[in-house]
Amino acid sequence: MTAVRRLSLVTDEGPAPVPKCPKGVLRVAIATQDLKRLNAHFGSAKLFAVYDVTPAGWEIVEAVDFGEVTDESGRHTNNGGDRITMRVEALKGCHLLFCLAIGGPSAAKVVSAKIHPIKVPQPSSIEEVLTRTQTMLKTAPPPWLRKVLADAGMGVPKPFFDDED
Repeated sequence: MTAVRRLSLVTDEGPAPVPKCPKGVLRVAIATQDLKRLNAHFGSAKLFAVYDVTPAGWEIVEAVDFGEVTDESGRHTNNGGDRITMRVEALKGCHLLFCLAIGGPSAAKVVSAKIHPIKVPQPSSIEEVLTRTQTMLKTAPPPWLRKVLADAGMGVPKPFFDDED
């Protein structure tokens, strides 16, 4: 089994442990090959960029690096190790996971870790993903996101209903 490397910002005090997600913040993981674009499948992503997102902005928390990945051919390069469990464990604490694709068994493991997977139909920049997420936070989010926001301790905008009808 390969090791997971966590790349995080280093301050004058040295490297800090991965901070626990503060209340009122949505932690988002993005499957990427280059830390610039959402451009990878869950099981074959070389990296996951992890951001904390609020209605006011976002900041990078860390990049999780998986040295050994597949070539998306369906054949795995490691010797039968449980790559999926390793990935899910590395992303614990995230609320949302954006990726190009994720298989059913992998999605089940992600959901059981209380991470909501979101398949995106085509590659896009990480900035676009974060901007769309931020827009959903500022407006009336869909029901699935309202539940995630409640779990994250965020104030959830109330949907507009006209009680007069």
